[in-house]
Amino acid sequence: MVIQPKIRGFICTNAHPVGCKAGVNEQIEYVKQQGIIKNAPKNVLIIGCSTGYGLASRITSAFAGGAKTLGICFEKEPTDRRTGTAGWYNTAAFHQAAKADNLYCKTINGDAFSNEIKQQTINTIQQDMGKIDLIIYSLASPRRVDPETGDVYTSSLKPIGDSNYITKTFDTNKNIVHEIELEPASQSDIDNTVKVMGGEDWELWIKALSNAGVLADNCKTTAYTYIGKELTWPIYGHATIGKAKEDLDRASTALNQNYSELNLKAYVTSLKAVVTQASSAIPVMPLYISLMYQVMKDEGCHEGVIEQIYGLFNRLLFADNPPTDEVNRLRMDTVETNDEIQAKIKAIWPQVTTENFQDLGDYQGYHQDFLKLFGFGIDSVNYDADVDPVVEWV
Repeated sequence: MVIQPKIRGFICTNAHPVGCKAGVNEQIEYVKQQGIIKNAPKNVLIIGCSTGYGLASRITSAFAGGAKTLGICFEKEPTDRRTGTAGWYNTAAFHQAAKADNLYCKTINGDAFSNEIKQQTINTIQQDMGKIDLIIYSLASPRRVDPETGDVYTSSLKPIGDSNYITKTFDTNKNIVHEIELEPASQSDIDNTVKVMGGEDWELWIKALSNAGVLADNCKTTAYTYIGKELTWPIYGHATIGKAKEDLDRASTALNQNYSELNLKAYVTSLKAVVTQASSAIPVMPLYISLMYQVMKDEGCHEGVIEQIYGLFNRLLFADNPPTDEVNRLRMDTVETNDEIQAKIKAIWPQVTTENFQDLGDYQGYHQDFLKLFGFGIDSVNYDADVDPVVEWV
């Protein structure tokens, strides 16, 4: 079939297998050009491995460290009549490249929140890997089923306060800049979001792996987050998501205390804002990221997903005593969040209208990154060609 993007608002409902492969190979080539990372782990588990920062972590582990990688994701397989998800094709492309370089890789497709997938993961580690040196926790899900009670929790994107919050956003469906009014969260909204996006499942993973005896001494684990600054705090820091991110910090502290006998090092890592399937759905972020991209590209300091993760692995995660912030987070977002960059973004923010948005912000760059998430918009790919949507994991 000929596959063209089908975009509805902030999501794309299909993906291109050849384009996804090209995108993965671009990241692999970047990592190979940077060189081998000193002290890189040899057995890596990536929970949330198929897109964004999780995929970049898998690529960096394998191609800059020679690691065996075991990935966990939840993706839809393609059929003759419809495409698979982008994560499916990304994983297929990673498998193909890893096998070509004689690198071990396996991927488990299922609900990472479930006990069944945790046990399947443990079985695979015991059979194939021995013990794990690094656990990356990079899940992004709007809902979670509690593995013990069966209760379903759904996260929300709401500010916290006594009144509605009004801010500016860019509607990617209608291509207009407009004000948006968000109702404040209830306590139930907050609690549910913490249940889905907080640190509880990260802790359950580490507990299950430890109880099974598959955590190596001196292993490291990190959960990815985004903190932001004043322009995004009302929907991130001072919001339901912010409460979930505070719970990640709590979990990090608890993990370091509870597994000190293994000398486990647990960190929350705050990464730069980029276009992801998750961030494109969050009010304010398409506008903020477009302006931020423009400012950082003008300043020559813009980084994408793979640059951020390679830098994290190379400079911070495997350093003997990496610098951390006041709550022990690793920070890869310090260029974006420094006062000079933020001042430039804040100066543009009130000026933006539908008419001048394309000039003041880098929406073209934002949209191109969005298309690439699904394998579209890549110059080397012929999107008029007939392609087979069915791609298997080898």
